[in-house]
Amino acid sequence: MNVFLKGTKMVYVLLILLVTITGCTTKPISPDENQSLSDQPQNTKPIEDAVNETPVSEVKNIPSNPPVEYDPAWPDQAVRSSSGHLVNSCVPEELRDKATTLTTSDGVHLSALVLGSGDKGVLLAHEQGYKFCSFLDMGTELADSGYLVVIPEYRNHGASQNIPEDNQNIDRDADAALSELKRLGAKRVFLAGASCGGSTAIIAGVRQALPIEGLIILSSPAQCGPLDAIPSVEKIKAPSVFVFSPGDYGGSIEKEVRKLYQASGATDKELIVDESGYHGTDMYHKGEHGDILKSRLIGFVKKVFN
Repeated sequence: MNVFLKGTKMVYVLLILLVTITGCTTKPISPDENQSLSDQPQNTKPIEDAVNETPVSEVKNIPSNPPVEYDPAWPDQAVRSSSGHLVNSCVPEELRDKATTLTTSDGVHLSALVLGSGDKGVLLAHEQGYKFCSFLDMGTELADSGYLVVIPEYRNHGASQNIPEDNQNIDRDADAALSELKRLGAKRVFLAGASCGGSTAIIAGVRQALPIEGLIILSSPAQCGPLDAIPSVEKIKAPSVFVFSPGDYGGSIEKEVRKLYQASGATDKELIVDESGYHGTDMYHKGEHGDILKSRLIGFVKKVFN
């Protein structure tokens, strides 16, 4: 028994000596004890410095478009954003930094707004003679709902370039806007346009590479000058809505919209008759039941995408 105790003491002494030499200790944790984070090695660098959130544009390595010097179509309504892009003064100051400059395939410079983010793109193409702010309310609401929206201002309009001798190639303006959507990460696109903006959105949408998720047409003619939207709308199979007002342009717009509706390749399509008598976006800006129409159109975009 004495020999055993002596041996035990000797082992204990040796263990103490070993711990003293190596400096190694362990702290036992009972089964009922949580190991505190304060026991773990701490990063002495402040959290705000250690976590550096990189903007989405840098993560995707998408450079901004540089501003370009050109003569705007309506100089009395053109202002510059803080980054130097020309933008229509109808845009509220808090949104002017969303302005960018697009360049079409034939070298025309366009002012445009880029709102929201994501891979679900929406093109909003305004009617001729109007500012792109005619679609601003719909664009901001869609952007707030998680969509990437581009609203171009067509050549010879607003803060876009003044090319008075050329108003026949506005489909290229829609092309430029769709290219910007794709560049910014859109994988699918919803086409929407008023009057000739809708006609050109159809034409440009069919010849670009992004899948078309849906289509909204407001008072758009089947033919806009030399541009014929019939062959293109026949190829669009996505859900589509066509809206007109019976009294618009003495009933001629109704005939045009009905042509597009009948030629549409979509099986899921709807023809909406708005009784306001207004043209294009004025149907929901000025019509008695405009808020209902606008909500219906925005709801359609969300339904199609989701």
